[in-house]
Amino acid sequence: MRTFLSAILLSVFIIPDASIAAATPNIVIIFMDDMGYADVGCFGAQGYQTPNIDKLAAGGRKFTNFHVAQPVCSASRTALLTGCYPNRIGIHGALGPSAKHGINADEMTIAEIVKQKGYATAAVGKWHLGSQPQFLPVKHGFDEYYGIPYSNDMWPFHPQAKKGAYPKLPMVENDHVLDEEITPDDQTHLTTDYTARGVRFIEKNKGKPFFLYLAHSMVHVPLFVSDKFKGKSGTGLFGDVMMEVDWSVGQIMDTLKKNGLEDNTWVIFSSDNGPWLSYGEHAGSAGPLREGKGTCWEGGTRVAGIMKWPARIPAGTTTDTMMMTIDVLPTIAHVIDAKLPERQIDGLNCWPIVAGEADAKNPHDFYAFYYENNQLQAITSGDGRWKLQLPHTYRSLPTDIPKATGGKPVNYKPTKIEQAELYDLYTDISESKNLAAQNSDEVAKLQKHAEVIRAELGDSLMKMNKGTGTREAGK
Repeated sequence: MRTFLSAILLSVFIIPDASIAAATPNIVIIFMDDMGYADVGCFGAQGYQTPNIDKLAAGGRKFTNFHVAQPVCSASRTALLTGCYPNRIGIHGALGPSAKHGINADEMTIAEIVKQKGYATAAVGKWHLGSQPQFLPVKHGFDEYYGIPYSNDMWPFHPQAKKGAYPKLPMVENDHVLDEEITPDDQTHLTTDYTARGVRFIEKNKGKPFFLYLAHSMVHVPLFVSDKFKGKSGTGLFGDVMMEVDWSVGQIMDTLKKNGLEDNTWVIFSSDNGPWLSYGEHAGSAGPLREGKGTCWEGGTRVAGIMKWPARIPAGTTTDTMMMTIDVLPTIAHVIDAKLPERQIDGLNCWPIVAGEADAKNPHDFYAFYYENNQLQAITSGDGRWKLQLPHTYRSLPTDIPKATGGKPVNYKPTKIEQAELYDLYTDISESKNLAAQNSDEVAKLQKHAEVIRAELGDSLMKMNKGTGTREAGK
């Protein structure tokens, strides 16, 4: 009888805990910088290997039509962490060291969403949403922070910087400067240091749900690699750096496995935009996609997406259903049953797509792609098939010049779209055949969507600098 009662009592305490664990996964987001669509093995990388990232994909789900909201650093990170188009909340482009604005305190980040459910939270690596103290991660839901406040090329050693253009690049811990000057030698162990911090956070919080946002500085130029990977790829510095980042992913996954956390941890791996093509041998590859970072062609916004959560996401699967980083926050909120921000966001719950549910469809009517100073440059149908490139000027690399070497870029050529161009991304991922003349109905549909988002967020190309739904950045 005593044994029977003990079993009953044990079930009372164990079953609810198991139920809670299933609804509160640990969450790890690994966000690369300037990594191209084809820079990892399972997305077509050539010449070097990324076995740990490939293993992550094999044990989870590949997203071959996964996009960022804007093809540039700060704006892209804004979209991921807030679920908003960045121009909705006043963030454009890449914030420099002298910027006096950043993410507004009234906006909610993923960290603040998961805090509702008692998560421990940490940001490690590149932040780039404001370097002033009130804009740092610890003011936006993160319990701790270790990293650099903006891009690793915003420093005095930039090959094209005029003397005095940039201040020293600091290393920040929580809300204070840990090291006021990062040197080139320091950059060689940034990936190692970030990884160690991530591992330490996981081990410290293994007894409760946690959210780790690991935002690597690599493979953004300038490229640096530790001695343990220098020359290892045999394909040059870029391959070496990718192999070291792959090692970092392996360290994070090994830590989860060692601590019995792998089955109930949702890992999301992606990049903030496509490759910075003007850097040639120091840039990655967009594979079959057109153009790269700094454009709203597929090479600028379509990035490698991988998600793994053994308890809930089917292993070894691939989807070409479209998603955008703005959808990550509301999807996480849905899974853990947290309240969404009271302020309007743009992302929608895409859990059926993530979970591989039969006939899962994207819930958006369309996605808008802005760039530069609030320019609406492209509109894509929610299913990811039709894309309308609106008239605008974009940067393109001339094909008749040698590829850049040694970490110094070549110059882009401004290229103008005079009339809207329509592409069927189901059959033409390279955006090579303009079908606007043959599909006037699709053009008209996307033009209507463009009118809707212009009214809400503005469009400087149409002399509409502000819309009815924009909010101010923090200042």
